[in-house]
Amino acid sequence: MHAPASPLLPSDLLLLAYRNGIFPMADGRDDADVFWVEPKKRAIIPLDGLKVSRSLRKVVRQARFEVTCNRAFAEVIDACAAPRPGHPDTWISPRIAASYRNLHAEGHAHSIECWQDGELVGGLYGVGFGGVFCGESMFSRADDASKVALVWLVGLLRRAKATLLDCQFMTDHLASMGAIEIPQKRYCALLEVAAGLDAATLPEAFAALEGAARSTGASPAQVILQSSTHTS
Repeated sequence: MHAPASPLLPSDLLLLAYRNGIFPMADGRDDADVFWVEPKKRAIIPLDGLKVSRSLRKVVRQARFEVTCNRAFAEVIDACAAPRPGHPDTWISPRIAASYRNLHAEGHAHSIECWQDGELVGGLYGVGFGGVFCGESMFSRADDASKVALVWLVGLLRRAKATLLDCQFMTDHLASMGAIEIPQKRYCALLEVAAGLDAATLPEAFAALEGAARSTGASPAQVILQSSTHTS
């Protein structure tokens, strides 16, 4: 069922939907309406089950990208919505993008950015509450940039004491990083527990990670890699 068109989806409505395992999408870039999705199967990445290949571990360790949090949320969502080879259209309509920018301004949506030579080349964004992070979309304009963003996201969520990383739909890319599919009923049970946790926000976890790096003399990338549990 489609919701009536309006300039923004109210933040309280969005958060209520996420807390009940539901999220909005649009049929296309120019569709002013949204529909609410509750998949029968849900993709998640267990936070102790991220798979980081040796080659990706090397990329992270070398700090090939500068990684930031919430520095360019609007630019990340615009990049995620931009046409890409094989995917000219998107479910991220201007109405959805504006609604998530508003949610970000209220402190409930966050982004991870990867920069190279001062240029934004990859990243992801999503919605966070309690011990839950619901990843919405990611993009990459340089090899491994979105994978590095995901490695950082998992490391930050572990530092935040979060317990649930929702990826919505399974893809080959997510499966290669350790994503699994679970029934929606199981997802909702995990969601109920995780939503009630008093976990740090993603920006708070990022600041804590930078502080830990300074205090130990390690690089932030080295601290992030300590959270990786699988190599291949």
